Amino acid sequence: MSNDWFPSRRSDQILMAKNWEHQMTTWGEMWGVPKDVKAKLKSLRVKAENDLHLATGANPTPENIQKCRDTLKELQAYMRNIKSRYFKKPPLKNEHFVALGLKVPDRIKSPVPKPEASSSVEVSYLGISRLRLHLSRIDGAAADKRAEYGRRIYWGVMPPGGATLEQAAGKGHYLMKRPVSGEELAHSKLTRRARETIEFPSEDSGSTAYFCVRYENSKGEPGPWGPIFSAVIP
Repeated sequence: MSNDWFPSRRSDQILMAKNWEHQMTTWGEMWGVPKDVKAKLKSLRVKAENDLHLATGANPTPENIQKCRDTLKELQAYMRNIKSRYFKKPPLKNEHFVALGLKVPDRIKSPVPKPEASSSVEVSYLGISRLRLHLSRIDGAAADKRAEYGRRIYWGVMPPGGATLEQAAGKGHYLMKRPVSGEELAHSKLTRRARETIEFPSEDSGSTAYFCVRYENSKGEPGPWGPIFSAVIP
């Protein structure tokens, strides 16, 4: 594995296991490591030492070489299990990680940036009162998966000729005129998909739907508005 903490040399793997035994003798109880875990590690380490001696001695056999591979693989798996279960969080301190031959963990979370890119929309027709939106990223800012966690789709519907005051104030929040900004669109939904289907009430057939999309990061902070798109509802 690239950038792995586990040594690549077999002799160094055994030395690391021996060091872990030593560190757990001193700190194992404070770290919450059961005594039988240390005992099994020692047993595997001793077996690996013996098998490596036979596999690299004056007269190694194919059987000894394979046995050594299997034992070291078992030792490695057990050490990874120990690290995953006991060496990932406090009460271990930075000096303990160094003593174990491990990288000191970075516990400072990187801030999630606000999105910089904007999103465009292409509309296709799926049938009566149904539109499919195809979302794509507008080039111009460096991609950042944390910032571009999802896209929030905003939309509003304008009846032919524009909504009446009653329609605009009602539950449907119909538009009285063509919007010039996404802030004028009352309905929204967050998606992480590249395609979304919007279904409209049957009475909206023949009206014009307006859409605008912008990215949101995982904290709900929005990026810049994309352009406004429109389509007549079938």
